[in-house]
Amino acid sequence: MNWGTELWDQYDNLASHTQRGIEFLDKYGNFVRDRCTIEQEYAAKLRRLVKNYQPKKKEEDDNEFTSYQAFKNVLKEIGDLAGQREVVAESLQIQVSNAITLLSKNLREERKKTLTEGSNLTQNLTAQVLALDRAKKNYEKAYRDSEKALENYQRADADLNLSRAEVEKQRHNMTIKSQQSDDAKNEYANQLQKTNKLQQQHYESALPDVFNRLQEIDEKRTRGLKEFIKGAADAESSVAPIIARCLEGVVIAAESIDEKEDSHKAVEKYQSGFLPPGDIPFEDLSKMDPDLSNHSQYHSATNVNNHMTHRGTIGANKLKKRTGIFGIFSSNKKLLEACITVKNTLSTDGMKEDYSDLPPNQRRKKLTSKINELKHKIVQETAAHDGLMKMKSVYEANSLLGDPMSVEGQLNESAHKLEKLKVELRKYQQYLEQANSVQIAQHSPQSHRNLQNGQRMSRHSNGSGENEDGDDQPDDAGSLSRSASESSVAQAQIENGLNINNNGSSASPESGLGTSHTSLPGSGQGSANDQVMNEDMYYEAEPLQALGTCKALYPFDATSEGSIPMSENEELQVIELDQGDGWTRVRRCTGPNGWEEGFVPTSYIESTLYA
Repeated sequence: MNWGTELWDQYDNLASHTQRGIEFLDKYGNFVRDRCTIEQEYAAKLRRLVKNYQPKKKEEDDNEFTSYQAFKNVLKEIGDLAGQREVVAESLQIQVSNAITLLSKNLREERKKTLTEGSNLTQNLTAQVLALDRAKKNYEKAYRDSEKALENYQRADADLNLSRAEVEKQRHNMTIKSQQSDDAKNEYANQLQKTNKLQQQHYESALPDVFNRLQEIDEKRTRGLKEFIKGAADAESSVAPIIARCLEGVVIAAESIDEKEDSHKAVEKYQSGFLPPGDIPFEDLSKMDPDLSNHSQYHSATNVNNHMTHRGTIGANKLKKRTGIFGIFSSNKKLLEACITVKNTLSTDGMKEDYSDLPPNQRRKKLTSKINELKHKIVQETAAHDGLMKMKSVYEANSLLGDPMSVEGQLNESAHKLEKLKVELRKYQQYLEQANSVQIAQHSPQSHRNLQNGQRMSRHSNGSGENEDGDDQPDDAGSLSRSASESSVAQAQIENGLNINNNGSSASPESGLGTSHTSLPGSGQGSANDQVMNEDMYYEAEPLQALGTCKALYPFDATSEGSIPMSENEELQVIELDQGDGWTRVRRCTGPNGWEEGFVPTSYIESTLYA
């Protein structure tokens, strides 16, 4: 069915219908534009939301927990989701909104041109009909005049009283009117023929063509609207798989949260490494001299305060107020001064350089992180130094490429920087070994017994257990203070760089990887007042837990500081994995109670780690 034949007489209605159709297309275009704006605003608000909830610098310490990591992943997925909404908005703008605007403009121009042509055809037909009406009226008037002239002639011819001239005049007038009537009749017939022909052509071909073109315009508009609606749906469905993956990522992030792992990480993060305080000893005043009552009360109050200090030890903020491992000192002024005069500097973050103001566990984590950072810098600087060496060798081989001396200054600067980094690395490795030695001392069974049972230590250079007045102190009086003083003084000597081997001799920390048995006297042999410690002040450090075993693929001669030699097919224990610098720390048993530790090239061994 087409409009040209079925709606031949509905010109005005068709013109109005096509106008409303184009206006409806424009309305849908406005809808798409408003939706684009909403999509863009939604994406912008999502991105602003993600930005506002990004972890701040002060929250970086909590990023290790699975819940925080999951939330960061959720923010990432929401950011990707915002990007997909932007893609939808862009697709709607380019593929739909702009296309609607262009189509609407073309349809309006085509409709205007078609209606103008239809209007001209209608005007021509109307003009022809008016000409026919005029010809018909002229014919009617001429016919009536002809009839009247004939009647006048017949009346004059019958009247005998009229002259022959009068009769002839009427006959002549009759002839003229009859001729005019015939001319008008012929004109009318001619106009009627032209009108019928034009009318037939108008309604059978010309106007139907106009209506058919209007139909094509309207169908083109309807078909375009159909495609635009599908295009809008396709723009969103094209990103639906990506949005689904974003939502899957959110679900995966939620499933990655492990409450047990977070609890374990909380222990690792906040564990101080201190042992719980022992029982507060009972002081029997009846067995003490009156002269010592005030002195005993003072020590009792000190022990109680120190005990409360231990109970309040929950982090580095509390610990910064202490100057020893336990914050408990003996009455020996020399030992107190030795602990206070430990040489230390502050780092850029306000902590001490060796992080001794942190709890043991936190200190070891900080030192390990610092060592890894220095190793990474050494690898980078070594690569830069090697590059400069290659450049210098190329210049020496071909002087046209450059002057070898031009890189000499850079080489010296790189070598100086590399040496400085290595010195820093050795220093922090010493700090780490000291921290490990202190931790082993605190957790050793002997040290724990000393802390719990309050075994006595010699407080005088002669090694006796007498006080200043020569009287024996009760075995249970001040036991916690004495055992804590042992650890405090041991810490003071360790921080002064002393590393005592199993023979009691002092070894350089730079050797760092020496024998396993270490005995750390509380005040140090050869101190200012030559104090002699009894056997309870010595402990045996337990070795680090082995991570696995390794087999030497090639023999290795230790030529660098901190490394140990090995022979082919030798079995060793792995105690520290390669940190990216190409070296693995291993242990060799040297006897029933001794061992030797050091670094070997990772490429020289084949490791088998424990499950």
